[in-house]
Amino acid sequence: MQTTLHAVRLAGLAVTTGPLVRDFLADGLAAGQDAGALERTARTVGLRRRLVAAPGQTALDLCADAATRLLAACPEPAAQVDAVIFVTQTPDHAQPNNACLLHGRLGLARTVAAYDVSLGCSGWVYALQQAALLCVHGGARAVLLCAGDTLSRTTNPRDRATDPLFGDAGSATLVVRDPAAGPWHFVLGTDGARARVIEVPGGGARSPRGAEPWVEHADADGNVRHPGDLHMDGPEVFNFSLREVPAAIAEVMALARWSEPEVDALVLHQANRFVLSAVGRKGGFPAAKTPMDLVERFGNQSSASIPCALVEALGPELGRRPLRVVACGFGVGLSWGAVALTLGPVTLVPTAPLPPTP
Repeated sequence: MQTTLHAVRLAGLAVTTGPLVRDFLADGLAAGQDAGALERTARTVGLRRRLVAAPGQTALDLCADAATRLLAACPEPAAQVDAVIFVTQTPDHAQPNNACLLHGRLGLARTVAAYDVSLGCSGWVYALQQAALLCVHGGARAVLLCAGDTLSRTTNPRDRATDPLFGDAGSATLVVRDPAAGPWHFVLGTDGARARVIEVPGGGARSPRGAEPWVEHADADGNVRHPGDLHMDGPEVFNFSLREVPAAIAEVMALARWSEPEVDALVLHQANRFVLSAVGRKGGFPAAKTPMDLVERFGNQSSASIPCALVEALGPELGRRPLRVVACGFGVGLSWGAVALTLGPVTLVPTAPLPPTP
C-alpha cells in the first residue's frame, strides 16, 4: 500500500525508558554461559545493556510520562489535540484500551477520539500514517501518537534466544496540520502467511490462560519457554528483514523521488546491529547514515525504537534544521512500514527513565 499526504508536520518527540539496567554479559555469565561466546555475540548482534521497566510499570505509564513532558515542551497547546493513537502489544488490560486510559490521565477534552493500534516494531510508522490521515482528511488539528511496549515482561528468563533482546520504552509524537509542510510518503505491507514466526501463542481467545496448564519446554538449543512467552524464529525473522525491508525502502524512496545522496538518514527499527548492518548495506546506505548503536544502549524497544533513534541519533540536527529522513519499522505480523519525510526543526525532549514508584 502506498500513500502520499500533504500539509502535515511532526512537531515534537519524547521518549521515556524503563529505569532498570540489565547487562547482557553479566546476565549471561550468571547463567553459566561461556564468556568468549557472550562477547562474540555482543559484538555481532550489538547486545550490551538494556533498560527495562520496574515492577508495576507498564507501557501506559511510560507513554504517559513521555506525553506529559512533550506537551509541556511543545508550543502547540494540548487543547489542540483532537485524537490520541496508542500503539502497543502489551496493553494494561484487554479492556479498556490504553488510548482511552491515557486520555483520562492527560485530562483531554471529551471531543478527543482515542484508539489503540495492535502492532509491534512496525507500529510507529503505521500509526504515523493514521495520524497524518486524521490531520489531512479527518479534521484534526493535532494528533498525539504514543507507541511503546514492555516486551521484557513477555520473555522467559531461561530463553537466551529472546530474553536478552528487549528493552522497555514509551514514546510520544505530536503530529499537527500545517498547510506549509512538505509531503509524507508511506509504504505499508504485510505477510500474514508467515505471522507465526513471531508470536505469543497463549493467553488470547484462541488459547486462554487456564484452559490448559502452561508447561515449560526446552527447544533443541536449550531455550526454555511456555505458551505465554514470546517466541521468535530468529533465522526466519532475519530472512524476512532482508527480503522485505530493503524493497520497502527502495519503494518509498522512489515514491518520494529521492536518491541515497539526497537522504540525510536511514532510521530503522533498532532490532539488532547484525540486522541493521545487513539491511543498510542491501539498501545501499553507508553506515554513517544508518544509526545502529541504540540497541546497545537501550535494547530492542519495539514500536518506540524509531522515535528513540530520532531523538538520540539525530536530535542535535533535528532541533536546528530540516532533514530528509527515511524510516522503516518491521516485525510482528509479519508487517513493515516505511516513510520518507522531511523533519525539522522539531521540539525534542531528552530521553529519560521513569523513576520506580516508591
